[in-house]
Amino acid sequence: MSRTEVVAGLVADLSAEAAALQEILATLDDADWDIDTAAVGWTIRDQIAHLAHFDSITRLAIADPVAFESLRDDDVDDLQSYVDEVGARYADRTGTEMLQWWRSESAELTAAMLAADPAQRVPWFGPAMSLPSKITARIMETWAHGQDVADALGVVREPTDRLQNVCRIGVLALPNSFRTRGLDVPTVPVFVELTAPDSRSVWQWGDPAATDSVRGSALDFCLVVTQRRHRDDTALEISGAVADQWMTIAQAFAGPAGQGRDPGQFAPPAADQGTPNNDRPGAL
Repeated sequence: MSRTEVVAGLVADLSAEAAALQEILATLDDADWDIDTAAVGWTIRDQIAHLAHFDSITRLAIADPVAFESLRDDDVDDLQSYVDEVGARYADRTGTEMLQWWRSESAELTAAMLAADPAQRVPWFGPAMSLPSKITARIMETWAHGQDVADALGVVREPTDRLQNVCRIGVLALPNSFRTRGLDVPTVPVFVELTAPDSRSVWQWGDPAATDSVRGSALDFCLVVTQRRHRDDTALEISGAVADQWMTIAQAFAGPAGQGRDPGQFAPPAADQGTPNNDRPGAL
């Protein structure tokens, strides 16, 4: 598969992930946008402001890298503060306006991705990355913030094969998980074996002979590496000291160490799936 075809496939996944969340958002009353999410201090409105704003910033990084680097170097003194201030910056927008804004930014971003040189390196707040990696990161961000929205609304989303993108970036981010906490990156390999959403396919990374391993559902793995669930609230099977530490601090996203979720904050998967909210799109 050519790099152009890879980019097109990833863009299709990003568009589908955004559309699935936008379908849920379209059912909300304006007051619903102020519902708190599991991310402390973040409402549903803040979650979507974050997605729209960073879709815009990502488009800038792709279409005009020099302008992005100027913004990053001149206007962003502290990345976490910059991230946390996004919600307040757009707090005066109604839910309808917020959804329209994100739809517009999402569409413009995907157009920029498809128009870009597929071999381009994209600058960011951390190391520059390939265009496919940048698109994969946006898929991960969209899915993860969508999970915050779904949890706040009591919606149980049906997992799709798009989770493979989130799994992949979660696996590749193992070194980042340790570095963000000032820890040495382990040299012990970890084998990851995950059951795909179809319950038949298996996704694997690493050497099956490795003594350390993480096994379970792709959904559980994604929830842990995006810090949307504590590992204790999943059915992941973790073997080995390095795998154990990794799943405690796993972080698929850039930036300082995240707070994650508390053990017991969410019911285990089987209990979640037994009481879905079928009143909104995206519920099982």
